Amino acid sequence: MHFQWYPGHMAKAKRMMQENIKLIDVIIELVDARVPFSSKNPDIDKLANNKSRVILLNKYDLADDIQSDKWYEYFTDKGFYVTKINSKSGKGINLIKDIVMKACAEKTARDRRKGIINRPIRAMVVGIPNVGKSTFINSFVGRASTKTGNKPGVTKGKQWIRLNKYIELLDTPGILWPKFEDQDIGLKLAFIGSISDNIIQTSELALHLIVFLNKNYPKSLIKRYGIDSDIVIDDLKGAGKILEKIAYNRNFLLKGAEPDYEKAAYILLDEFRNGILGKITLELPIDITKG
Repeated sequence: MHFQWYPGHMAKAKRMMQENIKLIDVIIELVDARVPFSSKNPDIDKLANNKSRVILLNKYDLADDIQSDKWYEYFTDKGFYVTKINSKSGKGINLIKDIVMKACAEKTARDRRKGIINRPIRAMVVGIPNVGKSTFINSFVGRASTKTGNKPGVTKGKQWIRLNKYIELLDTPGILWPKFEDQDIGLKLAFIGSISDNIIQTSELALHLIVFLNKNYPKSLIKRYGIDSDIVIDDLKGAGKILEKIAYNRNFLLKGAEPDYEKAAYILLDEFRNGILGKITLELPIDITKG
């Protein structure tokens, strides 16, 4: 499968971020805890221009706890200020103010030496589509300050939000980058819904997910869909047998009792994205360092 999704509003959003970076003290970047590396936009590193950086491992409730701890260490070792959050439930949100203040401590000290007192810290909140950025801001600010949705591309323009007298947030649209050098990254982003489902083949995407789950989290398939543990797969053809089994077990049938592969694929992806298959992480720090 080939993945690429960079609509015009993303290019416009990137230009807007470049224009506003000079106003910013710290960049708060949300990544999806299931794919922390693949969901981290490399363009943000170029844009940051030596700004203080905070990484929020969002949706950690959907990710493998052991692997989330490893990703926490990975980003901390890279010099980021890091914490795990669940923006939907609000878990971890209460820690962010102190983390932002800590990340900007040197800058605040410099301001005080210059006689600049009580100037609020300006933070730019960034993240790829569907990473939970708007939900995070609503939870952090404590009111419905941005639109939220379960599809990529809800936030279309920038907006400043005053958190308190200490912090101001600049919300930005979710953006990807123009070209995925590694199509495996595009595959992972499609799994979590950060690439529009309208441009991908759902059934083929589901087959790739089955191959991964069968290798790394086989019990998730056996327990949820009643898949026989003796079904051996090592390629997409084998994964097709499992998708067919899911269709029959859920009674997703077309005329003539043929399995409805598309419906089975949709259910598989939806239940993975919503954590119904269990806590699953799609990539590990050790795989990244090897690469």
